Amino acid sequence: MDRCIVLVDAGYLLGAAASLLAGEPSRSRITVDHAALIQGLRDRAESDTQQPLLRIYWFDGAPDRVPQPEHRRLRVMPRVTVRLGALTRSDGRWAQKGVDAAMHAELTELARNRACSDVVLVTGDGDLLPGMMAAKEHGVAVHLWAVQAADGDYNQSEDLVAEADERRVLDRTWITKAVRAKELGGICAPPPVPRPEIAAILSAPLPESALSAAQRPAEQPEHPTTAAAGQDGTDQRVPPAKGVPTPKDLAALRAPGAAHPAPQPANATLRWSSDKGWVDRPAAEPAEAASLPTLAQLTTAEQRWADREEDITTVGGDPYEVGQVFARRWLERLGDHGHLQKLSGMYPRIPHRVDGELLRYAARFGLLAHKDDQIDEHDRYAIRAGFWREIDVRTATERTPAAE
Repeated sequence: MDRCIVLVDAGYLLGAAASLLAGEPSRSRITVDHAALIQGLRDRAESDTQQPLLRIYWFDGAPDRVPQPEHRRLRVMPRVTVRLGALTRSDGRWAQKGVDAAMHAELTELARNRACSDVVLVTGDGDLLPGMMAAKEHGVAVHLWAVQAADGDYNQSEDLVAEADERRVLDRTWITKAVRAKELGGICAPPPVPRPEIAAILSAPLPESALSAAQRPAEQPEHPTTAAAGQDGTDQRVPPAKGVPTPKDLAALRAPGAAHPAPQPANATLRWSSDKGWVDRPAAEPAEAASLPTLAQLTTAEQRWADREEDITTVGGDPYEVGQVFARRWLERLGDHGHLQKLSGMYPRIPHRVDGELLRYAARFGLLAHKDDQIDEHDRYAIRAGFWREIDVRTATERTPAAE
């Protein structure tokens, strides 16, 4: 068939681009415009091969093979197919598993089925040499593309270079059309400072922190789980020290016959049963929280289908973005806007039933990957911060006419 196919090893392409632009192969040091990158690959492939493009295959690794935000954006682009291998951590470094094998299998299958006349390989791994040789035996012209090396030397297997029919180098000028280094004054930027909304959530006391000092060991601080100021001035969560009594311990202290029975905290309710202890609950919160409808209660079957379509095609999966999308849908379908004022008064804590639904929605986007079935703490703060930002925008919009 007179058409071309591009097989991209994303680990090689973006790692080499990071080395070239930022001085080290960490992909976190670069920002990628994936739409521009895909368009650039397509234009270059059609120009070099003089054949129309059939498809671009994007091979990358992901924790537990769960698509990450960039993969979600890529896989809905025209003529792009994403294939994911595993991403594992060993000796403090991340490594792809199964990506080379997937590229080899795809390359040989395409050549065997005569799906194309030309194939472009963007890779540097010598493990693809047998696949390259098999493709050539089936009459496919193999074009090997390299990313310009930071040190001016090859960053590809010499055997691959020798076996390829054609070889091109994607130089700095071509790379910078879609990729740029994260720089600040010529130096790679430090990790971003947490958003103010996240700092507010971090600094807010947890409901469990309302236990009186008499119920804690003397050596424990007043609020063992509240935020502390880090060296960079941002709020950081300080984990509770060992020795803090469990709910069961508190229940035992209150049991009849205990040496020093502890009084029931004011406005407290039992969380599950008597052996779980007492948990402080603000008196007014349960009634207001119970009156707030969940997104599921406000969503019709047709809207649910449309939401899923939007999630698949346009929502990238960034934690902050996920929180905003959830809040936007909830607000658009909220009939009684008095609920909005109630919710605003609860800031920065999201009512439990709404918060649980928000986190379950976020889990669809792979935010549980590599986290023992728990969303990472920082991601949870970012999700909630995005939720509150959307609430704040809507609240400000509604207050404007009243102010006038």
